[in-house]
Amino acid sequence: MREDVICTICARGGSKGVKNKNIKLINNKPLIAYTIEQAIESKLFYKVVVSSDSDEIINISVKYGAEVFFKREENLANDEVGKIEVIRDAFLKSEKYYNKKFNYLVDLDVTSPLRNVDDIINAFNLFIEKDYDNLFSVNPSRRNPYFNIVEFDDNYKIKLCKSSMKTILTRQSAPKCYDVNASIYIWKRDVILNNNDIFLDKTGIYIMPYERSIDIDDEFDFEIVSYLINKKYAKK
Repeated sequence: MREDVICTICARGGSKGVKNKNIKLINNKPLIAYTIEQAIESKLFYKVVVSSDSDEIINISVKYGAEVFFKREENLANDEVGKIEVIRDAFLKSEKYYNKKFNYLVDLDVTSPLRNVDDIINAFNLFIEKDYDNLFSVNPSRRNPYFNIVEFDDNYKIKLCKSSMKTILTRQSAPKCYDVNASIYIWKRDVILNNNDIFLDKTGIYIMPYERSIDIDDEFDFEIVSYLINKKYAKK
């Protein structure tokens, strides 16, 4: 455990794609519990702090070992609020509550429970080794935009994707692209406090395989993740 690293997990009550997504059961366990348990098992963090506007989420988070010492304000719990603003709020509240400064912040997203503990540890070690300002996890893009995406003008006439400067005829010849998998985010203290973007001059990426990178946005995603988790635990 490092005294200078805090972990945040942000989970608001409202969810449109999947109702009550953050606490919906998978293998008889609330979704948020998987991320809390991974964070604790990593033994990397001084504390694992959950930010939520929901009493039910708060109670469940405490049950599974997270620290919850504040309830998120309404103005930080709507669809218009950016992720970084919410994470920064939890970070500042944590420094005030524990009366100490943390050099690093790791945020884990509830909706990407297929990561494993080694992903958290290895991402942080890479972040430290390369001295990045921030880092986020990705997976190789399954649908390369240079090869797979086209656009249409107002008359429905097809044209090349704007991101492509020339026609690319094979997937193998397309530039490597990655999807942000919404799993792991890491910042230095001064960077999270003073930036509202994740794409900076010294931003790093941690590459994860697709099978550990599914982010739950809708019911179909939830069904896939549920199947994979149930399959995993059935083997034990």
